[in-house]
Amino acid sequence: MSNGIAKVVVDLALDREFDYRIPPALTDAVRVGSRVAVPFGRTRTQGYVVGLADSSPHAKLKEIAEVVGKKPLLSDKILELTRWMARYYCCRVEQAVRCALPEVVRKAQISWKERQFVKLGTVSPKDLAVLAKRAKAQARIIEALRANTEGMFVARLLEQTNASADAVKKLAAKGYIEVSDRTEERDPFGGEVFLPTEPLPLTAEQQLALDLCRAAIDNMEKPILIRGVTGSGKTEVYLQAIEHTLRQGKDSIVLVPEISLTPQTVERFRARFPHQQITVLHSHLSEGERHDQWHKVRDGQSHIVIGARSAVFAPVQALGLIVVDEEHENTYKQEDAPRYNARDIAVMRAKLEGAAVVLGSATPSLESFYNARCGRYSLATLGRRVDNKKMPIIRIIDMRQEAMRQKGTYVLSNRLRTAIEARLAKSEQTILFLNRRGYATHMFCLKCGYVAKCPNCSIALTYHRRAEELRCHLCGQVGPAPKVCPDPACRNPAIRYSGMGTEKVESAIQKTFPKARVQRMDSDMMTKKTLYREILGAFRVGKIDILIGTQMIAKGLHFPNVTLVGIIYADMALHLPDFRASERTFQLLVQVAGRAGRGDVEGEVIVQSFTPFHPAVRYAQQHDYVGFYDQEIEFRQELRYPPVTRMACLTIRSRSENKAQFTAMALAKELDKLLVDQHALMGGPTPAPLARIQGCYRFQIMLRTEQILRLTETLGKVLARFKAPEDVTVTVDIDPLSLL
Repeated sequence: MSNGIAKVVVDLALDREFDYRIPPALTDAVRVGSRVAVPFGRTRTQGYVVGLADSSPHAKLKEIAEVVGKKPLLSDKILELTRWMARYYCCRVEQAVRCALPEVVRKAQISWKERQFVKLGTVSPKDLAVLAKRAKAQARIIEALRANTEGMFVARLLEQTNASADAVKKLAAKGYIEVSDRTEERDPFGGEVFLPTEPLPLTAEQQLALDLCRAAIDNMEKPILIRGVTGSGKTEVYLQAIEHTLRQGKDSIVLVPEISLTPQTVERFRARFPHQQITVLHSHLSEGERHDQWHKVRDGQSHIVIGARSAVFAPVQALGLIVVDEEHENTYKQEDAPRYNARDIAVMRAKLEGAAVVLGSATPSLESFYNARCGRYSLATLGRRVDNKKMPIIRIIDMRQEAMRQKGTYVLSNRLRTAIEARLAKSEQTILFLNRRGYATHMFCLKCGYVAKCPNCSIALTYHRRAEELRCHLCGQVGPAPKVCPDPACRNPAIRYSGMGTEKVESAIQKTFPKARVQRMDSDMMTKKTLYREILGAFRVGKIDILIGTQMIAKGLHFPNVTLVGIIYADMALHLPDFRASERTFQLLVQVAGRAGRGDVEGEVIVQSFTPFHPAVRYAQQHDYVGFYDQEIEFRQELRYPPVTRMACLTIRSRSENKAQFTAMALAKELDKLLVDQHALMGGPTPAPLARIQGCYRFQIMLRTEQILRLTETLGKVLARFKAPEDVTVTVDIDPLSLL
């Protein structure tokens, strides 16, 4: 029952709530979370009811025109979460609300798919015998329906029996079958059959981790961080924790960092739980699939949601547990406003709804491990692989010496080449990792020094040999690769391509091992949504000998026949101007190395590095997370970097470099006035490390503080009154993961 006044957030960038009177006819229909159509100025727009009130300070109020849909789309708790997001991430309320609702749900242009459904009526043996003689197609339909007593959709029935729609009509006319309209769920994994599995016996370490999870599910205790080495059985702990959640009558959300991991995760969960209980939510679903899956969750028909970042907002009815697998991954961070981190949203949502949250990783983010060390999180450690399988041996190859020996362009060290030969001879599989796509990182002329650069961004163009193109991986600029130096004063035909990407590795492997079955897996190859599953499925059954890929193959994948992992260029990201460069390199090396030796044969990892004695490389070789953390946290404490402090990054963009710089300096002055008594450190404004992207010049202001909520409140006030020039944009990133 409403209170007469509804507070509505409209689908416009206005960052405020508007009061509307609820007409008597809609009194029972308007609830918090309802989608409504409202008059706005001379137009009509849609919005969401975020609160109800008995009175309003405004004398003349317009009335709500209609309620769209039968049920509220947003729960009280999700609305509370979006308000927190707006305050914390310095974004507009309607932006936070949009995050919580998929576009297909917001627009409401797609509905359920209605299809003809048929059930078997009364057919005597005599009638069936007559049909078998005179109408064989009709007889086949009857036999198929006898085998499927619950009935079938007509389209599938006709496909299975090779019959016509006319045969169905004739059977219905005789009363042998009943035809009706029924909603057909667009299931992204429909038709797949999974062999059921039983809970596995746990190691002592796994049992302790599970006990922590169960206690948190029952009593809402602090978040749990599971630091488990690769192959230590973290997923089994998640499965049994979810089983406990279901027994309590509660729902679970499981977040995975990459869409490519979703099929494998779904396979393990569907093998353990009835498939009707499981829903998948991620961006590679069709609009129809996303509509059906989302509404299935909201209607309480599904109790386990698996998905990427946005699945943290899934409208489950009774949230009991959120699992964030590979919690350290930067793919949990949203790149557009609001720039939220799904891991942190999971922690906050669990707190608001009285649920448990479990974060898992072999290489936790320094923020999460710091919270565990400070007592804010409970820590469970899985230090051994299940079944006492050994951690892979990691060998470091000094590529400086290799460069002197090979004298020229090289991809594989002698050690890695020999190791691949040995695996091919034994029919074992190899994964080769390089976190850069394309064939060469840049094109240059030895004669005049020309380098092909993006006209819109501060980076060199990447050469893609298969398409004979130069591409910018920041703005998407594409152009043909020149045959001679483009400099009109040079025109040197001996133009060179330097550096390497996955395409070059693929080419080198095919030349070196012509009989090997080689497959590349990167975002250039993933041209359709099913390719992830097809390639990984082929690799799992042994149709691929060598899989080459970027970070999408670096984590979470379990292939027992992979006994060798080669990391082509380990320190590629080590020297980027970002304080997290060492942490990312360490995490990537450990995660990629963890793909080896997950079966009965001990694994080997060969790491090719030009800085073989860097701590990130050496600690990764020893699988020593704690040693790396202890050294890295000293550096962070000394320089007052996260996680010791919290950070905000303001980026000022404009097509005019002078305007961007002037605006950045003016904004810094405004902030400086208010930050004096907040013990906040301000750096800049300075040009961003990537000073130009998509034709816009970029300047940054860095802020560090131990009181992040005070800082975000101050930022909100300053940005609300700060008037930037028309062609200048200011964006705020709270807890940024990349400073480039």
